[in-house]
Amino acid sequence: MTMDHLSEKSIETLDSETEDENSRKVEAALFIAGKFMTIQELITLTDVNPIFLKKILADLQDKYKNSGINIVQKDNFWKMDVAPDYIEIVNKLATGSSEFSRAEQETLAMIAYKQPIKQSVVIKIRGNKAYDHIKKFVELGLLSKKKIGHTSELALTDAFHDYFHVNPPNQGSENGNNN
Repeated sequence: MTMDHLSEKSIETLDSETEDENSRKVEAALFIAGKFMTIQELITLTDVNPIFLKKILADLQDKYKNSGINIVQKDNFWKMDVAPDYIEIVNKLATGSSEFSRAEQETLAMIAYKQPIKQSVVIKIRGNKAYDHIKKFVELGLLSKKKIGHTSELALTDAFHDYFHVNPPNQGSENGNNN
C-alpha cells in the first residue's frame, strides 16, 4: 500500500496504536522494575523516543493519580510505587509469615493487587515457578482458581483476608460483605 492510499484517518489510527503500545511498554517496564529508573534506562529498555517518553510518563502519572499505584518522579528518576494510603497492606504481605518464601510473597502480592487476574499473565510476569506458588495458595485456600478458556482466573478468598488481617475491598466498617 502506498502513501497515496493511506487515508488521514488510518494514519491517525496507526499513530494512536503506536502511542498506546509505547505507553504499555513503559508501564510494564516501571511495573516490573520495582526501583527508580532513569529516562535513559527507560529509553534503552522500551526503545521509546525521549520526547514521547516524557509525555507517556506524565500521562501515566495522570492515569494512576487516584489509584492504589503512583508514578513517582524524583529528579530525573521514575518509579511505579504503591500509593501511601496502601503501604500498610503491602507491608503486611511483604512481611507476612515465614511460611512463604520471598518469591511466593511477591507472586501473592501481585495477584492481590491485580485480582482478578489470569494465571497466564502471572506466569508471564513471574515465570514458571509461579505455578507452584499458585498451587500452594489454592491448597491453603488463600486463592480461588476458576477455569476460563485455556487459563484460569485467580482471585483472593475470604481466607486470604483473614490470614493477613485485611478487609476486602469495598467493605466498610459494617460486617456485611458486598460480594
